Amino acid sequence: IFIKNIDNVVPEKRLDSTILMKKAIAGVLLETQKDIFRFCRQLEDDPNENIVAEALEFLEGTLCLTLPDIHRNNPQMILSLLNRPLRVCGMVKNEGEPGGGPFLVINHEGSVSPQVVESSQVDSKNSDQMQILQGATHFNPVDLVCAVKDYKGNKFDLTSFVDEKTCFISKKSKNGKDLKALELPGLWNGAMAHWNTIFVEVPINTFNPVKTVNDLLRESHQ
Repeated sequence: IFIKNIDNVVPEKRLDSTILMKKAIAGVLLETQKDIFRFCRQLEDDPNENIVAEALEFLEGTLCLTLPDIHRNNPQMILSLLNRPLRVCGMVKNEGEPGGGPFLVINHEGSVSPQVVESSQVDSKNSDQMQILQGATHFNPVDLVCAVKDYKGNKFDLTSFVDEKTCFISKKSKNGKDLKALELPGLWNGAMAHWNTIFVEVPINTFNPVKTVNDLLRESHQ
């Protein structure tokens, strides 16, 4: 399943790079999913010490999930963390566009996982958080490919992977008036909080937003 912002468009003559990167991130997803399925079957059939160590290395090295020490050698915990929906998110270099980006987040139970974080989710009064936000190297253009079936071919119940406590206030406009909107939990924030996530850098020329009519004057829209 591919997800992309509806306002990120270019003329057909400029689609080559976009199509190439769609194939690239889909390839990353399929290769990663193949490894996840293999580890899930091994952990279910024969969770010996070597398999657990290999699966943990994959969990931490490829999926960038860090577990509390108490769970690091627990095959059932590792299996449950592997057996989740998977998304690969294209990220572009930060050139000042408004929006979220890729970060490592400390979760409620003490684990660390990759998350897409909106700037409005960050506590502006927390100097440490603001320093991390301002040092962000990449930006979320909303360019995702998602896998929503488990290693047995069953569809995940996606509502089971939502963080209901996540929300943020975003700024919108209607009929020329500025509004504030409460997004609960946010599609690629709280709604995908417990998905496995991989970030992939994609070229900036795949991100061509139209936020205002003036954006149509950019070279990429000619």
